[in-house]
Amino acid sequence: MSLLSVDSLVLRHGLLEAVRGVSLQIEPGEVLSLVGANGAGKTTLLRGLAGAHRPASGTISFDGQDITRMPAHRRVRQGIALVPEGRRLFANLTVEENLLVARRGAAPGRWDVEAVYAALPMLGPLRRRRAATLSGGEQQATAIGRALMTNPRLLLIDELSLGLAPVAIDDVYASLRGVIGDGMTVLLVDQDFSRAAAISDRVVCMLEGRFVLAGKAAELTREQITEAYFGLHDRGVVA
Repeated sequence: MSLLSVDSLVLRHGLLEAVRGVSLQIEPGEVLSLVGANGAGKTTLLRGLAGAHRPASGTISFDGQDITRMPAHRRVRQGIALVPEGRRLFANLTVEENLLVARRGAAPGRWDVEAVYAALPMLGPLRRRRAATLSGGEQQATAIGRALMTNPRLLLIDELSLGLAPVAIDDVYASLRGVIGDGMTVLLVDQDFSRAAAISDRVVCMLEGRFVLAGKAAELTREQITEAYFGLHDRGVVA
């Protein structure tokens, strides 16, 4: 059974259909990268899966349960965690305090502060630092750690490398590899599709609210992804 199943999902901003009838399956332990230009609907889709954006139509099932109308806080308890674009940390709290905040309403499981420090080793020495004083890469690692503190079975990460220096991107991806190696199921959005594809089982390209290309990461070429990204390969697909 798929961990996440999405069928004909439509998400709107007013009269605008930001997500236009997409269907998606994610298996347990799979890493799926979602790529596409700004405005393609990626962030709206992740927010819809996390319960922060109410669907206009379609269904979302998680581990066989229909969660289409389930509020966001209950989805966290079910095991869905979102790392939002821009990190959205509590700037005046320390790294550790930001992690501990996420324990409220978390699902039961093995992730605690020490497990997060073990998985994201850059955070241990920063535990007493305020989030506002961290670099972009350190903030992103803290945001991932905060999501892990909810004990997710599905980790949604929006714009992983946005605004980060290349060396910080290397550090964040290295840390994420450790989390993936532990068997975490991940849906990842990143503009850097070469890096994203390198850690993914499958890649899906989104254009104007639809999936236009989907396939195994090892089998899709950069040219295919680039053509889909810019609308040169435009046909609806099921992912």
